[in-house]
Amino acid sequence: MILSCCAWALSNPEAEVLSLLKDVGLTAVDIRPSWLRTEAAQDACDSLDLDVVCLAASHEKLEGSTFNSDDPSRVDPLHRHVKEALDHASDQGAGWAYVVPGRQTDTETFERYATHYSEIAEHAQSVDIKLCIEHFPGTAFPTVESTLDFIRDTGHPNLYLLFDIGHAQMADEDPAEVLANVGDRLGYVHLDDNDGVNDLHLALTDGVQTPESLGDLFSVLDDVGYDGPVSLEIKNDVPDPLDAITRSFGIASDLMG
Repeated sequence: MILSCCAWALSNPEAEVLSLLKDVGLTAVDIRPSWLRTEAAQDACDSLDLDVVCLAASHEKLEGSTFNSDDPSRVDPLHRHVKEALDHASDQGAGWAYVVPGRQTDTETFERYATHYSEIAEHAQSVDIKLCIEHFPGTAFPTVESTLDFIRDTGHPNLYLLFDIGHAQMADEDPAEVLANVGDRLGYVHLDDNDGVNDLHLALTDGVQTPESLGDLFSVLDDVGYDGPVSLEIKNDVPDPLDAITRSFGIASDLMG
């Protein structure tokens, strides 16, 4: 199991961020679509021997673009953005990417998502990337269960769940229960903490988590046969993001053995 970190937790210049994450002990990173576009940033990543494992494909999308619309002027820019991001992820050697859904607006929302997510999942498959959907309270896919139901109903073989422990806490979902029947649909895992209500992305165990509850999560991941990456997702507005990453890295590393 690989331990990665969402690089946007730090606001320093790219090359400096990569160096700081390497100093923490990380060997892998998650990036956004705009990352590693310059020669200097790419050289830094290569020289530090950091692997890019995942890309947040719907991040940095054009304002107003969405898959939940019948207006091509809103849908097409997001298609282009995500597909280009997937190509960039493939060029970086990443094996995973994910999308974050918007809100449900009407009875056609899920049909639209099924159509468009299947299309981009097909493109992701063509460049050897697993495409994951992140469950997120307040969106059309607010829970693990609703996201898994959608993935299974849609039926595309390259659609997977991104499980976020912080989002499960907000939705009062027990990982042991909601992941018990995940089968082969678990594609990626985010590790973060919060107060159980707000999406704070705190360091691990700085909120409602305990070492025991995190240990239970890793036991569940082992039980369901998950051996993919787990990624620290800390927000850059916590008091000391680098300290939060460092402490979280230590906690997760211990749990991973």
